[in-house]
Parts: sequence; C-alpha cells; structure tokens
Amino acid sequence: MPLPDPLTRIAEALERLAPAPPAPIPEAAADAFVWEATPGMLRPVPQVARVPLAQLRGIDQASATLLANTRQFAAGRPANHAMLWGARGMGKSSLVKAVHAAVNEESPHALALVEIHRDELASLPTLLARLRAWTRRAILFCDDLSFEREDRDYKALKSVLDGGIEGAPPNVLFYATSNRRHLMPREMIENERSTAIHPAEAIEEKVSLSDRFGLWLGFHGCDQATYFAMIDSYAASFGLTITPETLHAQANAWAVTRGARSGRVAWQFMQDLLGKQDVLF
Repeated sequence: MPLPDPLTRIAEALERLAPAPPAPIPEAAADAFVWEATPGMLRPVPQVARVPLAQLRGIDQASATLLANTRQFAAGRPANHAMLWGARGMGKSSLVKAVHAAVNEESPHALALVEIHRDELASLPTLLARLRAWTRRAILFCDDLSFEREDRDYKALKSVLDGGIEGAPPNVLFYATSNRRHLMPREMIENERSTAIHPAEAIEEKVSLSDRFGLWLGFHGCDQATYFAMIDSYAASFGLTITPETLHAQANAWAVTRGARSGRVAWQFMQDLLGKQDVLF
C-alpha cells in the first residue's frame, strides 16, 4: 500500500495540532454576551455591571425614548437602531444596559444584550450570521463608536444598518454610543470639505452612516441642580443618612477636583463616599 505524499502528511499533522473550533454557546446561556472575534465565540456574562434605570438622572427624555423603542422591539414590533451621542460621562452606555435590564424584568429573558468591541467590527458579518439563527431577540451594543480617516470598518456596519442585501437580521437591533455626532472628528469633516473637488460628496459616505440610525439621542453636560439630583438618588439608594447640605458640599468639592459635573463624576464621588462611610458616620 503506497504511503501518502509528504504534503498530505503535513496537512494531516497540522489538522491534528490545530485547536478544535469552540462549541457554540446556547442562546439561553445568559442574558448578556461579549463577542470575541478570535476564536469567534459569544462569551456569556453572568453579571452585567450596570446601574438601575431609576438611578439615572438628568436624561429623562432619552431614557423614556430608548425604553419605549426597546419595549417595541422586545414585543416583536418595528423599532429603530439607536445612536446615543454627546458629552462624556452622562450615562450613554449605562442607559443601554439599564434599559435592557428593565425590559427583561418586565418580560424575563426577552432580550439578549450582545456587546461587540469597536476594533472587532470587521467580524460583524460573522456575528450577525450567528445571531440570525437565534430564535431570541438581541440588542447588539457597541460602546464608544467612532472612525478615523483610513478606517474601513464602518462599511460593514453601514451595510448592516441599511442598504445591504441582507441588512440586519429581524431579531437584531443595533445600539451604539459615541462622543461624536457624526462618528468622525470635526476637523476631518472640515478638511475634506476644503480640499475636495466636490465637498458635499467627499464626506457623504462616512457622514451618512449616522443617518442610518433611526433614533438619535443627544446627551449634554449637566448643571449643578441635575448633578445634585444624581447624588441624592445614589445616596437614597444606598441608605446614607448624611444631611443634604453636607452631601452637596462634599459632592461639589469632588466635582471641582474633576473639573466637570456628570453622571460618571457623581458615581465616582459616591464610591469614594461609601468607602469612607465608617469614618464619616
């Protein structure tokens, strides 16, 4: 009996050495997952780091709008992909996670939350093919989404949101957060307008990506009253007995050291306060 040729033996040896592909994770394994492009698997997240929806202050309109949109989607009705853009630390990603939790409290396990990292958008078609086979509905979430001049990953997202033959699966909704309204730096937009032969057309492909989100929710810096309302809400939820005057004075001093007032600053102040409560009280 003739022996296999050398190339065949090498190929067979490499197959034996190669790791087996990961077993598919059942869609009911968790309510939240993180997509890992390498090795191409959905990793269940048993406990999501989030803040309850009732504790998010100063973003009432955005909260109500996103919650209504998500409820529609969970109920099988039409809903829009959503872009949450604006000031840092004002609760954009916290709102997405809180709304997901709120809807699942109303209808247990109705929605899965699947996070895809910005630098893995090129694998989006592979992920969507996986989610398309699910019987469960899923919110695909990308935090801090933006693109640079030579970035081409936006094309994968663009075809999914609108215009591709397949488009997004009917059981998938895309939520993204960004500090940029048009997902690209303002200086890039202005530079392309000033140097292009046809300025309006030069940036159309990238800027039009934002237009493909049916829902735009803007987040802006908060004033002192809103900041104090955030602090009071956190203090009440943790059962702190410090007087409002003392609490506000300490919260204001904390904000001064950070040079800003925001939901993130309020939460960081509360973590510091809770860590010292055995000394303060």
